[in-house]
Amino acid sequence: MYFKSFFNGPLAQMSYMVGCQKTGEAIIIDPLRDLTPYIETAESENLEIKYVTETHIHADFASGLREAVNRLGAKAYVSGLGGEDWQYKAVDAERLAEGDVIKVGNVKLEVIHTPGHTPESISFLLTDNQSDIPMGLFTGDFIFVGDVGRPDLLETAAGVKDSTEIGAKQMYQSIKKIADLPDYIQIWPGHGAGSACGKSLGAVPVTTLGYERVNSWAFQYDDEESFIQALTSEQPEPPYYFKEMKRINRDGVNPYSADSVMPVAELTASVVLDLRQKEVFAENGSMGINVPYNKKFLSFAGWYLNYEEPLQLIGDFEMVQQAADELKLIGFDKVTGYLPGNKVNGPSYDQIEPADFKEKDKETINILDVRTQKEWDDSHFEGAKHLHFGKLTTEEIPFNQDDKIYVHCQSGVRSAIAMSILENLGYEQAVNIKGGYDAVK
Repeated sequence: MYFKSFFNGPLAQMSYMVGCQKTGEAIIIDPLRDLTPYIETAESENLEIKYVTETHIHADFASGLREAVNRLGAKAYVSGLGGEDWQYKAVDAERLAEGDVIKVGNVKLEVIHTPGHTPESISFLLTDNQSDIPMGLFTGDFIFVGDVGRPDLLETAAGVKDSTEIGAKQMYQSIKKIADLPDYIQIWPGHGAGSACGKSLGAVPVTTLGYERVNSWAFQYDDEESFIQALTSEQPEPPYYFKEMKRINRDGVNPYSADSVMPVAELTASVVLDLRQKEVFAENGSMGINVPYNKKFLSFAGWYLNYEEPLQLIGDFEMVQQAADELKLIGFDKVTGYLPGNKVNGPSYDQIEPADFKEKDKETINILDVRTQKEWDDSHFEGAKHLHFGKLTTEEIPFNQDDKIYVHCQSGVRSAIAMSILENLGYEQAVNIKGGYDAVK
């Protein structure tokens, strides 16, 4: 048997290839839209990708399932469970049910219905025919290292009313359902630390069921109501693009292309992302939203994308091309051009040192906290107003345009994004608190 995992850092996403070296067949599980890593691996191992499957309809990245069918001629297997609303469309695939088996040469994958994260979620129990003992479980967004999948995305991201509690109950039952599986079963999750599909994912790429039973918070509850309360609390806010991903992955994504080169163009799009580092933007602003190109680029940029409208970028050539390619991984293909950063000649914005801010009378000034809800709940400045940085373009800002506002996040990165938005919205008296809440405290 051949086994390989693939980790994508910007998405904190895991995908897998399993092959039978005797027959030369391989299957890819939860593939990204860019099939290049899987094709290169298959060729180097003298395998042919004959099958493709995934654990559920993903919310955080564009699936490569249809790409594998259309480009490689692979046979697709998808969940046929979970109800009519969340069935795959526009794909020729075999629909899977509880107990079904996918055979890849002398390797088999047995389907276990494990709803909770989504109604259609399935896991695959892997057994090599050289042994009657199963080796491990591809869990997707069911079991992570140190966590389990969040049940609220259908409600918070896709607008399916009252689905959070239903999903939490299903997650509790799914955990109980695998109680008879032995402790040595390896767990191959769909995500690692940095993903918004859970609240406390570990950075270790693989674990065992026995280890999780002892160490994961999710396995410590015998009471369903207590489990539901723990699972549904303190989940991070999902970026707005998650809603689009659920729809795109259910209904079908356009063919993938990595060959396009972004041309230099005048900035005319309704949304522009400025990829320069926050220190550069602070001294030389632009009409764009300052989302620096780094390992968190997709999670931040995903708040501001309009999938029906073109997008333009500001940055150097290499940075822009890489950012445009990464955006394709979340199904966004409408980057139409860019402006080099050295062509931008805009104003700076005001900043204040943490020590100087500490001297301010907090009862007489306006403070805008743009951190997450959990960060706000843990601790905040008295008298401050809270609005998540990703919601500044869609929700009402709790101050007037002519107010002087002191803006902060935890460490200064997200407040820089917020400053660029506020400046573009006409809040000319906004002041960024350098270093954020941590530096002040």
